Amino acid sequence: MHILYLLVPLAPLAGALIAGLLGRFIGPVWSHRTTISLVFVSLIASVVIFFDVLEGNTYNGSVYTWLVTGDTRFEIGFLIDQLSATMMVVVSLVSLMVHIYTIGYMHNDPGYQRFFSYISLFTFSMMMLVMSNNFLQLFFGWEAVGLVSYLLIGFWYTRPTAIYANLKAFLVNRVGDFGFILGIALVLMYFGTLDYSTVFALAPAKINETIVVLPGTSWLIITMICILLFVGAMGKSAQFPLHVWLPDSMEGPTPISALIHAATMVTAGIFMVARMSPLFELSEAALSVILVIGGITTLFMALVAVVQTDIKRVVAYSTLSQLGYMTVALGASAYSAAIFHLMTHAFFKAVLFLGAGSVIIAMHHEQNMEKMGGLKKYMP
Repeated sequence: MHILYLLVPLAPLAGALIAGLLGRFIGPVWSHRTTISLVFVSLIASVVIFFDVLEGNTYNGSVYTWLVTGDTRFEIGFLIDQLSATMMVVVSLVSLMVHIYTIGYMHNDPGYQRFFSYISLFTFSMMMLVMSNNFLQLFFGWEAVGLVSYLLIGFWYTRPTAIYANLKAFLVNRVGDFGFILGIALVLMYFGTLDYSTVFALAPAKINETIVVLPGTSWLIITMICILLFVGAMGKSAQFPLHVWLPDSMEGPTPISALIHAATMVTAGIFMVARMSPLFELSEAALSVILVIGGITTLFMALVAVVQTDIKRVVAYSTLSQLGYMTVALGASAYSAAIFHLMTHAFFKAVLFLGAGSVIIAMHHEQNMEKMGGLKKYMP
């Protein structure tokens, strides 16, 4: 099984390197054949692992020690349980469908091989994020999906709007990530380790420890860690007020909107809070913050969606609202409900985006819904 665990993230990485570095030599056809077949390998491995986990076989172990300093070890490791196995199947399946759809959508685009390289690299980054068993690897995957998202939103770099959108996404995500890395630093400072299972085991003993933030005000350390980690989730999962980057990110090609901004990357924050549930359960204040932020996002983003005219922005605001629902579930400690909705949303929202992409191509890249109508007759 250990070979399969390694195969899941490394197969898309191999595809990304082949298409990216050798794309001009092997041509567009072999670029997409290589990346699609390797993502398919990742999907098969994920499905096998998923059924293995359902039989009760979980895994938590280190694969590679990256750095040792004092008593602290920085490792690359995998935690395979029901949560990560579910996410692996969702990510690999949606990614495979988007890869296949891209053949038609990006046909004749000058950056064809580069595009396939990027989406395979994204799949690798997302797998590293969901399979991690420690905060260091989580942060690596977290930043890697952010980087690939930046590259893909600005894929058509000759458009000023695309450059503006990818810069905005990058900067807003850095705000969230600043909180996220502070939360990880506090974990290392107070627990002396970055390993999930060790931190979760030690957390109940530190429930009454406080930290002085400003002179005269002390906060519970668990609450502080949870809120800082959630700030990272607010950036990545586009929760109010860090939601502003997601509608603008629709400047990227539609397959990206389906893969990154509906199905996988934006759900990384939801996954992270669910993964950290043993910590969040110890802080009522943090759960209340999550509940309120999620509620605001759900209501107001749905209202904004009603008045949009751009077909992709409508779906984008709808995504924001659905992510708000998941956040509300997390705040109410209904983690299984949040992950269930994450899984169903990944598929129906990806299909919505891909459907919107078909309409946009049929309308010769027109995205204004006020100029559409009667398409049923021509696109049954």
